[in-house]
Amino acid sequence: MAKVIAVTGASRGIGAAIAAELLRRGFTVGSLTRKGIGIDGTLPVACDVNDEESIRKAFKALADKAGRIDGLVNNAGVHLYGKSAGLATARYEEVMDTNARSVFLCCREVYPYLERSGGTIVNIGSFFDKLGVKQNLAYCASKAAVGAITRCLAVEWAPKQIRVLDVAPGYIETELNAEAMNKGALRAFLQARVPTGGAGGVDDVARLAAALFSEDLPFLTGETIYLDGGQGIAH
Repeated sequence: MAKVIAVTGASRGIGAAIAAELLRRGFTVGSLTRKGIGIDGTLPVACDVNDEESIRKAFKALADKAGRIDGLVNNAGVHLYGKSAGLATARYEEVMDTNARSVFLCCREVYPYLERSGGTIVNIGSFFDKLGVKQNLAYCASKAAVGAITRCLAVEWAPKQIRVLDVAPGYIETELNAEAMNKGALRAFLQARVPTGGAGGVDDVARLAAALFSEDLPFLTGETIYLDGGQGIAH
């Protein structure tokens, strides 16, 4: 029986690519999205990752449809920026809630399904978690929190054979940012700053995330795996 993986924010971008790659590898995929839509071949389930009850109902609905849940990809997120001195508290909280609090909530609510026979959780972080980035205080803080959540849960849940990992991409081209990535100052910056020569693609993230489910690697847990073309370590 195919293992069942829930993917939040799976309607487009990185989430849709991860869902598609998991399908290609033979997994059953639940697309947990606010509108309850997903790519063809997945099981769509409505889920607002900022609402505890919505998350709880979404996992139950997926388990009822598929018979089980074996893993989770916490991909849903938001990237808002602004000058820190004028950053509204509500805007900061929106980023922290969507990017970090939701990861905690989804992990907590999926735990009862995974504790029965183990499983894997892959959180999608960012290499901004270790950088000081102007006008990105909330985003950087939220992604640093994802790494901390990953480490704490990995240690606490290891006896249940639950692995928790953090995939932290750098600049990734998606349908939403393709135009900006491929012209002007940002393109020139990435070509000069990223050792591999520019932005990565959603398939890079998808293949890595899917491999963490496909491969039998019980000793790999709690780690943040950076996928940034070497940018975060380049001098």
